[in-house]
Amino acid sequence: QVQLVESGGGLVQPGGSLRLSCVVSGSGFSIYDMSWHRQAPGKQRNFLAVITSGGSTNYADSVKGRFTISRDNAKNTVYLQMNDLKPEDTAVYYCYRAGNGITPGSWGQGTQVTVSS
Repeated sequence: QVQLVESGGGLVQPGGSLRLSCVVSGSGFSIYDMSWHRQAPGKQRNFLAVITSGGSTNYADSVKGRFTISRDNAKNTVYLQMNDLKPEDTAVYYCYRAGNGITPGSWGQGTQVTVSS
């Protein structure tokens, strides 16, 4: 069973930066689209960014220009570089490996990001 393990969250001041990592167990990492999502307390989980198996990226308007998604297929890892963080970015951040019609999608356990002075 695939496992996704996020890391890199923490407390940061407004205007600061963090880089989240998500390591995916198992083989075949490179063939899957990977994405990041977040969920603030009392709110639904929202899409942030996706990187396809081919390396194309797309972002939610709320983070475009501030967040960058990338992947290292040799390390089975997807990253989310977050710059110019704002208090409204406070949430639990999740990575997601998309399904491929045979294998279902899978979520990580999440990592907390808190933006506060």
